[in-house]
Order: sequence, then structure tokens, then C-alpha cells
Amino acid sequence: MGGSPVVRAAAALVITAAVIAILTVVVGVGAYRWMLALHVIAIIAWMAGMLYLPRLFVYHCDAPAGSPQSETFKVMERRLLRAIINPAMIASWALGLWLAWRGNWFTAGWMHAKLALVIALSGVHGYLSAATRAFAEDRNTKSARHWRIVNEIPTLLMIGIVILVIVRPF
Repeated sequence: MGGSPVVRAAAALVITAAVIAILTVVVGVGAYRWMLALHVIAIIAWMAGMLYLPRLFVYHCDAPAGSPQSETFKVMERRLLRAIINPAMIASWALGLWLAWRGNWFTAGWMHAKLALVIALSGVHGYLSAATRAFAEDRNTKSARHWRIVNEIPTLLMIGIVILVIVRPF
């Protein structure tokens, strides 16, 4: 994948917006359910990557810098981030905002709390992206224990998000 991260992110946003627009026009009144299905698929992909990447870091910590194992982890981490996690996050956000707009939920208290947790999850995503760069440059200073703890954060955020969406406590 060539180009700067900004160019890749912009391209992903344009593609996602185009898919949303096409589905809205082609599917019409049934678009909402298709968007919801795509949103859930994107969330599953995003979460899978967010749970797997820190686990790769745990094992990468034990690989000596420059070793074949370390170089393999670098490739795995980069591909996971660029090919799965980043596009899934972008699609999750774009589809989720569209769904919230169509559902007229921006005034709901549960949606405000959900958005706060999704912003926190996006912050963890950014932290993992920076860590991927640090590992790629052999600059990781965190222990395997640190990455085991970080590995739990997306799960906790996901639990809160799911409860807010399904239960809608306020």
C-alpha cells in the first residue's frame, strides 16, 4: 500500500462514502439494514484486529531485534494494521455515523456515552498504531506484561459499547 497515511485514510473515507451512497440509492428504503449489517461486520473486523495486535506485541517483545522472528512480527503487525484494522475502523465510524443520523440518535444519552467509548477505542487504535511504528523501528520500550494489559482495554470498551447499544440504559 503506497502513499502517506493521510492519503490512504482519505482514499478509504472516499471509498466508504461512495459505498454508502451507492447502497442508499440502489437499495433505497432497505439501505438501513444493509448499512447496519456492514457496520456490524466492520466492528467485528476492527475488534478482531484490536485484540490480535497487542497479542502480537506480547510475542514480539521476546524476539531479539533483527532476528527472523522479529522481522516476521513486523510484517504481520503492519499488514494487520493497514489491511484490516485501519479500513475496519474507518468503515465502522462512517457507517455508525450514518446509522446514528438516520436513526436520529444524536440527542440520546446512550449515544453520547457510546460515542465517548468509541472515541476511547479510537484512541487505543492510535496508541497501537504508534506502537506498530515503534516495533518496526526496533524502538519498543514496553514489556510483554504492558501489552497483555493493553490487550484487555478494547474488550472492556467493547463490553460497554454493546451494553449501551443493546440495553440503552439512558
